[in-house]
Amino acid sequence: MKPVVSLLNAWSCAIISLFAIAILSVLGSLYKSEHHGFTGSEGEPEDGGAVAGSIFTAVFVYIAFFVFCSFQAYLHARARRGGAISLS
Repeated sequence: MKPVVSLLNAWSCAIISLFAIAILSVLGSLYKSEHHGFTGSEGEPEDGGAVAGSIFTAVFVYIAFFVFCSFQAYLHARARRGGAISLS
């Protein structure tokens, strides 16, 4: 297989996705536990579980991005070595 995106784009996407997974997982767990700082005031959502569900859906999307971009970076590394079999 050949890579679809460039090496720089693949690594950038993988790193940004990893940070997004970490940050959104923390936010989702805070909403799921009905943390007072996120659901305690009048302007905040009352159903923290619904908000957490939406955030965890975004986490799964970023996991898919991370897997795809990591695989693209792997394909670039494999192509740089000369393919699956190297005779050097």
